[in-house]
Amino acid sequence: MKEVVLRGLFIIFLNLVLCSALWTGLVWFKCPSCGGLAGLWAFGAVKWLFLHVFTSVLTDGKPRAVLRRFVALLCLLSPLFETGQIFLKSPSERHAEPAPDLSMLLLGVVSSAVACAVWENVLSGDEKMRKSSNKQDYKRLLMRVLTFFKPDTLHLIAAFSFLILGVCCDSYIPLYQGKFIDILSGQVAQTSLTFAAGQLVLFSFGSALFSGLRGGVFMNTLARLNKRVKHLLFHSLLQQEVHFFEENNPGKLASRLHSDVDRMGRTVALNANVLVRSTVKTCLMLRVMCGLSWELTLLTCIEMPLLAAVQNKYVSLTKDLKEQTQECHAQNKDLASQTISGIQTVCSFSAQEGEIKRYQQALDQLGAIRRRLGIYSAVFCLIRRVVGLGIKVVMLVLARSLISSGQLTIGTLVSFLLYQKPMSTNLREIMYCYGETLSTAGVISKVLSYLDRMPRCQKEGDLAPEQLEGRVVFQNVTFSYPSAADKPALKSVSMELRPRTVTALVGPSGSGKTSCVSLLKRLYEPQQGQILLDGEPLHHYKQKYLQQKIALVSQNPVLFSGSLRYNVEYGLKDCSIDKVKEVAKRMKAHDFISEMEDGYDTDVGERGGKLSEGHKQSIAVIRALVRDPQVIILDEATSKLDVNAQHDVLQEVLACGRTVLVVAHQLSTVEKADHIIFMEQGSVVEEGTHSELMAMEGRYHRLKEELFDESS
Repeated sequence: MKEVVLRGLFIIFLNLVLCSALWTGLVWFKCPSCGGLAGLWAFGAVKWLFLHVFTSVLTDGKPRAVLRRFVALLCLLSPLFETGQIFLKSPSERHAEPAPDLSMLLLGVVSSAVACAVWENVLSGDEKMRKSSNKQDYKRLLMRVLTFFKPDTLHLIAAFSFLILGVCCDSYIPLYQGKFIDILSGQVAQTSLTFAAGQLVLFSFGSALFSGLRGGVFMNTLARLNKRVKHLLFHSLLQQEVHFFEENNPGKLASRLHSDVDRMGRTVALNANVLVRSTVKTCLMLRVMCGLSWELTLLTCIEMPLLAAVQNKYVSLTKDLKEQTQECHAQNKDLASQTISGIQTVCSFSAQEGEIKRYQQALDQLGAIRRRLGIYSAVFCLIRRVVGLGIKVVMLVLARSLISSGQLTIGTLVSFLLYQKPMSTNLREIMYCYGETLSTAGVISKVLSYLDRMPRCQKEGDLAPEQLEGRVVFQNVTFSYPSAADKPALKSVSMELRPRTVTALVGPSGSGKTSCVSLLKRLYEPQQGQILLDGEPLHHYKQKYLQQKIALVSQNPVLFSGSLRYNVEYGLKDCSIDKVKEVAKRMKAHDFISEMEDGYDTDVGERGGKLSEGHKQSIAVIRALVRDPQVIILDEATSKLDVNAQHDVLQEVLACGRTVLVVAHQLSTVEKADHIIFMEQGSVVEEGTHSELMAMEGRYHRLKEELFDESS
């Protein structure tokens, strides 16, 4: 950066030397306007060629782009300014040739340097934003979001049509207000009073009508967009593998689904609305303002680059802070959700004060970020108001001079002032929309990344046979959890689950029992080996068919808010209440369900909180059996039931030739199994019946007291 500045200063010095030489020569030969405008352009072109060659030599043939732009601006600004001056003059004054002026030479150099600095460091984006870690392609992101509006094309056409009509009406209201004032002051004939009043009323009514229609259609379109994107995002999230939800906690995902989608839609839709409205309104106002007074309009336009520079700096400072604020909101929501959902654990350990302290620290962190945002916002607002006030003071001084010379009337000045404030507001809105869109790019990118994410598992097949035997074979299965890839949970496990038999899977904690169950339910994929169902790998079957034919009943079943019947029929279509009652009767659960206040329509509460643990397990067993599964997994599924209920469950699951896998810590359950598989450290160590394993006096025999609660 320092090298570029030094070379730029050297170029300025060389430019001044060349211009001074020319000025001295013209004075010496007494030809103050030699060549006129054409000569000025010719000298600018020659000087541009000379400085360009010099810059190439100075930088070893590879001049920086910023230096090339600076040289062009430095050489062509002066002739361009003189050309504009001639066109602004009256026809009688255009024959006068421009004369060299040393003060204008210095002014051109300063103006070129300032304009180049503003463009390179402010308007074209500063170096820090271009070298950010992710280097977001904002245009690509915004174009991607706009594709979600395709179903609402007609709504958007109507909304933007109402917007343009409303802006057109709104832009001419101050003009007719000024004319009305001139009529009342007697500067215009009184005969046009009624006509001017009618025009003012007509444009005011049109502005109100079209603005209201525009707002209603835009809000309706935004609601449709949010609904559509939330549905797509929720669908995408539910297709992900289980490990994805282990890496991303529920609170953050819920925040992405609701807060981030809302912010994304609001940023794009409303900012597009404001951007188009402000741009069209600015163009119309500039046209009218130039007709009223081009001098005051030129002074107003000086405010644009100043506000743009301040706004861009403010955006670059607050971009990261806004992303941190969104992240803190997600973390705070997740923290509160975890604490409230686990309130029983919090109370049992008397950890209320600790949780309050954690939440207070999270709020303090969020408050610190918001304080920094508030400071930046206050300073930005102060600078913006000072700039606006300074421009307004200069404008009033100039207006007084124009009125004194008769070039401006009171009504015209009032009209111009009525335009000037909305003009500044429009410019601020345009810059605010630009900054807000940039600050939301991270949120948009995160939402789109979830929408585009493909599940990291094998695609489902198309097998869905009407008849399924239920023979399950593990063939040299090796598996590691993604979060601990260097620690295998299963090591070359081979075993078979036969139809019409009960297979008990036992072993100490961490032996791999739960991993076998998770792989059988296709919650994870093995790294090596495969699991066969009736001779076909699991991923060859349709996922919905597989989950219906392989049912799992866990020790702590998850129930959802809603009726008892809703939880039993969860995920099924066309399941009759008669079938639900039939299974409940076989499980001896119909009686206690009928005694409830609303029977099968009783609300079980959040996560089944209104039911006892035993009743929750009974409902989970009914939910599994109502699907007519061919393979059923009981993972401590009857631990909260009495002995008779456990017997009824085992008898029912053995009916119709089902394949049963039992993961149990109760000796009475394991003893009844037809086949026992003993696992330790992720491997199958021993197999056989209970009596056979006891006779072997191996690991099963030595760890029997640790494995089972014999008192049961």
